[in-house]
Amino acid sequence: MIACYTRVSTQDQNLDRQIEATQEYARETFDIELSDIEVYRDKSTGTDTNRSAYKQMMSDIEDDGIDAVVVNSISRIARSIRDLDRTAERVGEHGAELHIISENMVLRPEDDDPYQRAMFQLLGVFAELEARMAQQRTKEGIAVRQQNEEYHHGPAPLGFTKDDGRLVEAENYDQVCTVLNMIQKDELSKRKGAMELQTSRATIDRSLDRGELYGL
Repeated sequence: MIACYTRVSTQDQNLDRQIEATQEYARETFDIELSDIEVYRDKSTGTDTNRSAYKQMMSDIEDDGIDAVVVNSISRIARSIRDLDRTAERVGEHGAELHIISENMVLRPEDDDPYQRAMFQLLGVFAELEARMAQQRTKEGIAVRQQNEEYHHGPAPLGFTKDDGRLVEAENYDQVCTVLNMIQKDELSKRKGAMELQTSRATIDRSLDRGELYGL
């Protein structure tokens, strides 16, 4: 049995592309039928591996019911280097392979290739570094905007409140960043994004024009 693990960040985002890509890869690589593939689907905003379908897949792996795990990219199976290493170790301990399509990476339990392991860890480092750099760019953009008189008057931008005329991240700031990022990548429509954030499409357009506030 081959496991195809798929994950998206919100309920509105579509899993179809990931499912199609992972199933096609599994069928071609292992010469199997769809009946030999189990698809695990997660829709959540979690930043770690505490997800229901992920948990079920790992349980099935530990019961020796899975021969290989296929994911579309590293970012779908883990959100940090720690999670990536932990997942790869648990998969390998039970004799299963880990196939990551986008990064063209295959980890097999019988392999003892230090170069392969180093490359795998390096990809995780870059993924986490990219996320941290995006966060830093967002903070720098906010600092610059706070010095602009435009933001000391009138309503606060989407995802912000004001404290004595200065921008302060609101409780839904992370959600706003996620939704705007998905809209920019054409993974979510502006209409659905506006519904998700309980705002208007005009506000979505203005927010996209101020991308530096959201790390875009």
